[in-house]
Amino acid sequence: MEITCKRRIQFCAGHRVFEHEGKCKNIHGHNYVLWIYARTKELDALGRVIDFSVLKEKIGTWIDENFDHTFIVYKNDTIVEDIVRINKKKPYILDSNPTAENIALHLLYEIIPPLMADTGITVYKLELFETENCAVEVSLA
Repeated sequence: MEITCKRRIQFCAGHRVFEHEGKCKNIHGHNYVLWIYARTKELDALGRVIDFSVLKEKIGTWIDENFDHTFIVYKNDTIVEDIVRINKKKPYILDSNPTAENIALHLLYEIIPPLMADTGITVYKLELFETENCAVEVSLA
C-alpha cells in the first residue's frame, strides 16, 4: 500500500528566461502555485501521511524566505549584478535558467530532501504552476 497527500503553497516571484526566443526574455513575474506530493507506506498513529502543517512549515517557510517576493535569476544571466544592486531583497540565484521546469527540479532534488530528512516522508512529485494555464510536473526518478 502507498498513500499520498498533497499540499498547496503559493508565492510571487519575478524572473526572466535568459536567452529566451520570445517575450519571456523580459523581466516579469508570476503568482506561482506549488503542489507538493508526499507519500508513505504506513500512516502515522493519527492516520495521516504527514500533518499538512509540517509541509507548510518546512517547505512553505523556505519558499517564503527564499522565493516569495524576490527575483529568481540564472547565475550566468547578464543582469545578475544589476538585480543584486537594485533589488531590496537578495535575489535567488539558480545554477540553471529559471524556467518552471528548472525551478521545480531544484526544489525537488536539492531543497526539499534536507528539509524533510527528519520526517521519514518522501516528497516525490511537484507541480509548479506559473499561471493557471501553464504548469510543469516533476517526479523523482
